[in-house]
Amino acid sequence: MIIQATSRLGYTAEMFRTTSPRPIPTVSSANTADTVRISQAARDALAASASSTASHDDGGVAARLAEIRARGPINRSQEDQEYLLTNDKRLAGIIAQGKSPDELSADDLDYMQKATGLVNTMANLSPAEKALYDKAVASGNKAAAAGIGQIAMTRMMGHTAGGASGATYDPLDTTITAANIEKYFSHSIVDPSGKTASNFQALIRFLHDTPSA
Repeated sequence: MIIQATSRLGYTAEMFRTTSPRPIPTVSSANTADTVRISQAARDALAASASSTASHDDGGVAARLAEIRARGPINRSQEDQEYLLTNDKRLAGIIAQGKSPDELSADDLDYMQKATGLVNTMANLSPAEKALYDKAVASGNKAAAAGIGQIAMTRMMGHTAGGASGATYDPLDTTITAANIEKYFSHSIVDPSGKTASNFQALIRFLHDTPSA
């Protein structure tokens, strides 16, 4: 699949491979017979210390996550990936759903792309377009959702892409409508397999069947 544009943009994407979650050791509660009486002042000091430690730990985790993400997916070690999955709670929750990318909501897919360092195509969709994507996913129309994803990818080219008959247009400024897909977006990707064209046709039908879009 080749995206036609006046300039080429090279990028690679490595699929984020998950590992089996590590078992969490159980911790037994303290024996009530061992309860120690302490003064209120001591209790306050202990609480302040615990709060300070938690705040420090949270900051350390956030800094480590930011460092891992900055490296990009290719330069991450297996340990980095495990740390990311273990400590990025939202990412872990998304992966735990066991869904393929084309079954995730637009926001979840957007977050996963950002968190794992994949090409963040979903950031190129407006809130209304993400809502349209979610409608396609919810209806089980994976082809239509893939068509929206292809448009998001086309927008990675920037403000100039190839349209019909050698014309150019601004994909970032062109809304997703049936007419714009036929005139512009469908001509920006060369795919001999025909899969891309099929997805765009599915999206056009979906738009016609979804008046609210």
